[in-house]
Amino acid sequence: MRVKAKLKGDVVTVKVLIKHPMESGRRKDEAGNVIAAKYVTTTTAHVAGVQVFELNSGAGVSKNPFIQFKLEGRAAGDVIDLKWTDSAGDTEESSVTLK
Repeated sequence: MRVKAKLKGDVVTVKVLIKHPMESGRRKDEAGNVIAAKYVTTTTAHVAGVQVFELNSGAGVSKNPFIQFKLEGRAAGDVIDLKWTDSAGDTEESSVTLK
């Protein structure tokens, strides 16, 4: 997961690129077998233990999804903790400190 956060005043724009194959469960491999579904279901952001963003997604989202959102009332030094979970239960976490 790649995360960028740009603070302007007290508003931060957070950009997240999730590296994930996002298999819908509808595609087939070269042998004609169905590729099992595996896609990001939930993406969250927390600041100081408080959830400030949640996105629930499904199988229709493209490979390597890009997410962008804004948060108000932020300041330099705040840490944004991000986490995604997929349909197989796999997760990835990342943090960014605002400058």
